[in-house]
Amino acid sequence: MSHIHSTAIIEAGAKIDASVEIGPYAVIGPHVEIGEGTTIGAHAVITGHTRIGKRNRIFQFVSLGEQPQDKKYAGEPTRLEIGDDNTIREFCTFNTGTAQDKGVTRVGNQNWVMAYVHIAHDCEVGNHTVLANNATLAGHVEIGDYAILGGLTAVHQFCKIGAHVITGGGTIVFKDIPPYVMASGAPAQPHGLNSEGLKRRGFSAETLATLKRAYKTLYRESLTLQEALEKLDAETAPEVAQLTAFLRKAERGIIR
Repeated sequence: MSHIHSTAIIEAGAKIDASVEIGPYAVIGPHVEIGEGTTIGAHAVITGHTRIGKRNRIFQFVSLGEQPQDKKYAGEPTRLEIGDDNTIREFCTFNTGTAQDKGVTRVGNQNWVMAYVHIAHDCEVGNHTVLANNATLAGHVEIGDYAILGGLTAVHQFCKIGAHVITGGGTIVFKDIPPYVMASGAPAQPHGLNSEGLKRRGFSAETLATLKRAYKTLYRESLTLQEALEKLDAETAPEVAQLTAFLRKAERGIIR
């Protein structure tokens, strides 16, 4: 396979498409699967039960599929699954799952993951997200589609960040962030609707107006969460239904 550098170490059992490019001194473990068109940079280490899809760009010095940083981990064959068309920049670390949860860490498709990002065990990252430099996800975190985490954002274990959320740099997240919200601070606080991001993704003016009303109900009318949910249930827009479904699953509470 001419696309694999002579100094790379590919252990027996690895399943690598013939079109994959692997750079100097990379190490690929025996339980790794890599799909067509993916490129692996120099000194990357991909180990564990890791499956990587198609056309991913994985830069030098990443560590994918290593054991979870969990004291309870006892060597179970847990997994890391990465979808298609992702960019994973230098020094990122993605760990496998744990037997105490789903046993798998998942990263979806078309995500832009910048340098030094850490994705811990049992995390679920959706599609089209941006995780800026040094964003850090503790275990069991869920990130919705099109979310953007600013540099140095840190997310506490078991937190959920909804679709189309954006966080400012240095945000510390201890509670769930509902979809469509801008947040920043330590701890994170809401700072309005992510209107500009929603416009760029083609949300209509009517939908934006509906979501602004929903945001006002949730954050500006001094209602309890249950009271806000009862009022939001009267809205028929599917985007508001997505918001209320998220709120009902917010086990850690939401930023308010």
